[in-house]
Amino acid sequence: MLDVAQAQVWYDTARKWFAIIPPLICPTTFLIDAPFGRFAPSGDSILLVDGIKSWIAMELVSPLTFIYIFTKAPLSGGVAPPLTLSHPPTFLSALFLLHYLNRAIISPLRTPSRSKSHISVPLSAVLFNVMNGSLMATYFSSPGARAFLADAYTRPTFCGGVGLWAVGLAGNILHDEVLLSIRRKAKAKGKGRALADDGGSGKKKSQKEHYAIPHGYLYNFISYPNYFCEWCEWLGFALAAAQVPSFGSFAQLLATLSPPYLFFFSEVFLMLPRAYRGHKWYHSRFPDYPSERKAVVPFLF
Repeated sequence: MLDVAQAQVWYDTARKWFAIIPPLICPTTFLIDAPFGRFAPSGDSILLVDGIKSWIAMELVSPLTFIYIFTKAPLSGGVAPPLTLSHPPTFLSALFLLHYLNRAIISPLRTPSRSKSHISVPLSAVLFNVMNGSLMATYFSSPGARAFLADAYTRPTFCGGVGLWAVGLAGNILHDEVLLSIRRKAKAKGKGRALADDGGSGKKKSQKEHYAIPHGYLYNFISYPNYFCEWCEWLGFALAAAQVPSFGSFAQLLATLSPPYLFFFSEVFLMLPRAYRGHKWYHSRFPDYPSERKAVVPFLF
């Protein structure tokens, strides 16, 4: 195990790269489709993996990494925080793990079917989740987090942030349920996972998921309310968990960006292009798609 000084160097270096890479990737992903879900490649390539199993495997990486690093507490000399919810860093860590309980296990197991993914998708997600889980656990087990959160339960920003986190999580689950309902109804009618004919040749070429226009709740305003709610969730989490970073200069920003804010900003940079591409896909796929809907931020974008 690294000593505290070595762990601090690793932590600071990883924070800086985690702040730089997502905004660098973001512009390119506005131009290409991530090869999973509705944009999954067709065919039977060995590079295509099961959608549900690969999702579970790649998302479990984050909480498992978090638990391991949290117990090792690299910036605290191996002295792990007390495992009691009265300790604010442990309480927030429990919220982080609760999110992944739903994301990595409950949600995919409730999904009737999911398109295959190109192997590059789970591999890149594993890299992201190892980094994010490690940084978050290092932060919450650090003396800095303990000091900042010492009076957290009496602080309005903490209570408000946790409230926003809870609303975001509930909204994420609610809007995912709308999509799951569409998938379940299609499966009941024999539409889900239908095999597409290869130009009348009699051959079957690939399994296709059934898609329809979702309605209700924030779907009346945006195409990706599940993304928007997840951003609200992690913005609230960051407000509760860490000092707001300084935007005075790029150097100050890099120096003050803590892992909770890094996670929030990276999610926006990486998910915004996917929402934009998916929004365009909805309009191309469904001529009657509501024109007043924005992609992911109500009334704005």
